[in-house]
Amino acid sequence: MRASSYSKNDEYFEAASCFLELFLDKWPYSGWRPTPEQEPQGGSSWLYSQEGDTPTEVSPEDRSHSCQHGRDSALRTTGAGEERDPTGMPRTLNTSDMVTPGSLGPPPTEPTDGEPAGQSLLDGAPLSASLDTLIQHLVPTTDYYPEKAYIFTFLLSSRLFIEPQELLARVCHLCIEQQQLDQPVLDKARVQKFGPKLLQLLAEWTETFPRDFQEESTIGHLKDVMGRIAPCDEAYRKRMHQLLQALHQKLAAQGQGQGPEAVLGADKPISYRTKPPASIHRELLGICSDPYTLAQQLTHVELERLRHIGPEEFVQAFVNKDPLASTKPCFSEKTTNLEAYVKWFNRLCYLVATEICMPAKKKQRAQVVEFFIDVARECFNIGNFNSLMAIISGMNMSPVSRLKKTWAKVKTAKFFILEHQMDPTGNFCNYRTALRGAAHRSLTAHSSREKIVIPFFSLLIKDIYFLNEGCANRLPNGHVNFEKFLELAKQVGEFITWKQVECPFEQDPSITHYLHTAPIFSEDGLYLASYESESPENQTEKERWKSLRSSILGKT
Repeated sequence: MRASSYSKNDEYFEAASCFLELFLDKWPYSGWRPTPEQEPQGGSSWLYSQEGDTPTEVSPEDRSHSCQHGRDSALRTTGAGEERDPTGMPRTLNTSDMVTPGSLGPPPTEPTDGEPAGQSLLDGAPLSASLDTLIQHLVPTTDYYPEKAYIFTFLLSSRLFIEPQELLARVCHLCIEQQQLDQPVLDKARVQKFGPKLLQLLAEWTETFPRDFQEESTIGHLKDVMGRIAPCDEAYRKRMHQLLQALHQKLAAQGQGQGPEAVLGADKPISYRTKPPASIHRELLGICSDPYTLAQQLTHVELERLRHIGPEEFVQAFVNKDPLASTKPCFSEKTTNLEAYVKWFNRLCYLVATEICMPAKKKQRAQVVEFFIDVARECFNIGNFNSLMAIISGMNMSPVSRLKKTWAKVKTAKFFILEHQMDPTGNFCNYRTALRGAAHRSLTAHSSREKIVIPFFSLLIKDIYFLNEGCANRLPNGHVNFEKFLELAKQVGEFITWKQVECPFEQDPSITHYLHTAPIFSEDGLYLASYESESPENQTEKERWKSLRSSILGKT
């Protein structure tokens, strides 16, 4: 028999729902939440300690120096010399994994604003620098091209300080000025060395961050700078046309409602109105009775939704007004795809709980529970940790966990193993170990199925949140803390690699349509369905049942 009201119910669902709370009041979950007495005072914030599960209060004064301290103490050795970061996430993506570094050296520029030369993280990129210096490092020359890791890191993080349209304008201006492209007669040999590098930079930018080019003015900047070098080689004009064509296709696909919001049908939970004459679970089992097939279709949905999430959304989710910027924040909320993905997670949680609570007979409910346990196990084997956690969270919701007579008929051994894998104890250390194994399998994969890694998304967001909150964007001297953003780029870059995997499973439209559109109960609806299935056991439950019957069914 299942333990009564399983003690980790709230931990699981809080951790699973952390991202929505982050948008509401910036408090992330991970199985621990401060009580009102524990909440930091005087503008302090919480960080996880090196152990991962003990909160540490950090004052605003300490934040500005935390990154340098983190550089000295963040790397920990586990096992055979494996490196891990302060959040416990494995460092499987190094700079060399993200890029193929060129042999070119740094641009011939001197530090500005009294910057020390200092140690650098990438070739020619300092630990910290003024925004102007970092922009200069992005600009190619005839004999220099920035490392791809630097391009990704700076383009990802720069939006905290400058809007992409303005950044592009400044980059184009520097190119025109430094290469003397505003002269009536151009140095053809010089342009032919510079042109391919400029095209490569623009290609990487438009490919990775296409939403940066939604404004017509940004397209104007591209056409202007390329129009200046095109007379030196007609191939430049052709390549620019191809680049713009690919960009327009990406932007058109987003504008035509092909994103994840377009396939969400019934996100809003419904109330439990009356005892259903037939069980919804029979419809599901009638459509798909094979757990492995359903796990495959869940994976198909997950990868399709992840595909629409741009790397910039991870930064924009936590963007705050830069104190040295203008009076307006750099961005309004531009995290539609992130939020849509979290809505999908919550929908799957409630769908699982609804399917279990709906059947009238406990034998049927037990059958649904065992079916979802098998689906969760297949998700784990595939590497789909997000659907796995959604299923576990749905089965751990109180309206489901209180069904003792139902759980008494369930073989729970497999479920307890899965719960152990996703246990929030120790900052989800068991899950992080499993994720590390899946990431390693993906790197050495011999088939497309072995490449799949779908992380528990809310925990990924929490890790990025703590990285953002734990280190200042600017140092006390006003320089941009580039070291912090390289760490951010490593985490986001790894996720981008995972989301680009093509789904090896053929889509079954009938199953995915059901997953997107089947009705789900609200929390009150779930409780009422649960009480109708198995009567309340104590006075508190009886009073709630009476209240729900009155408010939802109109009965006394």
